[in-house]
Amino acid sequence: MKRKFDIAGCFLLFILISACTQNNQHDLGREEQKIITDTLVPITSVVKMVYIPGGEYKPFYGPDTVMAKVIPFVMDERAVTNQEYLAFVTKNPQWRKSAIKPLYSDSNYLKDWPSDLQLPKNAKPNAPVCNVSWFAAKAYAKAVGKRLPTLDEWEFIAMADEITANARNKKNYSDAIIDLYLQKNRQYNEVKLSKPNYWGVYNMFDLIWEWTDDFNSILSTNDSRAGQYDDKELFCAGSATSSTDILNYAAFMRFALRTSIKAHYTIGNLGFRCAKDTAIKLN
Repeated sequence: MKRKFDIAGCFLLFILISACTQNNQHDLGREEQKIITDTLVPITSVVKMVYIPGGEYKPFYGPDTVMAKVIPFVMDERAVTNQEYLAFVTKNPQWRKSAIKPLYSDSNYLKDWPSDLQLPKNAKPNAPVCNVSWFAAKAYAKAVGKRLPTLDEWEFIAMADEITANARNKKNYSDAIIDLYLQKNRQYNEVKLSKPNYWGVYNMFDLIWEWTDDFNSILSTNDSRAGQYDDKELFCAGSATSSTDILNYAAFMRFALRTSIKAHYTIGNLGFRCAKDTAIKLN
C-alpha cells in the first residue's frame, strides 16, 4: 500500500506544480488552426470503429456530485499505427519531419525516423505511432474524416475492464493499470495483441499515452466540459482541482502527464487514436 501512496503523492504534487505553469504557453489562433486542416489531402482509414452508447460518469476532477454526460460516439478500436501515419505524411508533405513548422511541433517530432518517408529500422509497422504533437494528431484525424476523442469520451471508455463497463470500484482496477504503465518500452509492441475491453476497444493502457482533443478543458474552464477554451492555453488536460476518486492512482498518473505538456510537445510513448460523432442511438 505504501508504494501506491508514494506514487499518488508524487504525481499529485506534479499536478499541483504543473497546473501553475500557464505562462509562456504555446500561442496558436483559430485562423492558424484552420490553415492546418484546410490544406490536407484526404486519406482512407480502414481501422474498425466501435460504437459507444455514451452515458454519465464521474470525472476524475471536479465537484464530487457532478456527473459528466457523454453522448453516443464511435471510437477507433486501436491507436493509429506507424504505417498509417507514414501514409498520411506521404500524401501530406507539410507534416513530414523535415517540413513541419516549429509552431506545430518541437524538435523531437518523429525523431527516430531516419528520413521523411522511412520508418525506423526496427520499428513495427503495426505498432502505434509516437513522437507526434497534438497539432499533427489533429491533422491526421481531419485527413481521415474523423477527430480526436474528447477527454470525457476517452475516460468514459477507460473505466471499463474486459467484462464490465465501469470497473472503477473493483479492487484491482487501478493497480492493474499502474502495472501496465510501469512496463518499459511497451510503445514498441504491435496493436491488438492484448484482449479488448468491455466495449471492444484495444490497448487503452498497455501501449501508449494518448492525446485528447480538448486537452486543456479542465485547466482553463474550471471543470466545465461545456466551456470554451482559450487557444493560447493548449495544455494536454488536467487541473489541480479536487479529485473525486482519490484511490484511482492510475488516473493521477494520466492527469499528471496531461497537465505537464503543451500542444507542440512530442513524447516517445505518446500517440493517439481517432473518434467520430454518430447519429446512432441504441437503447
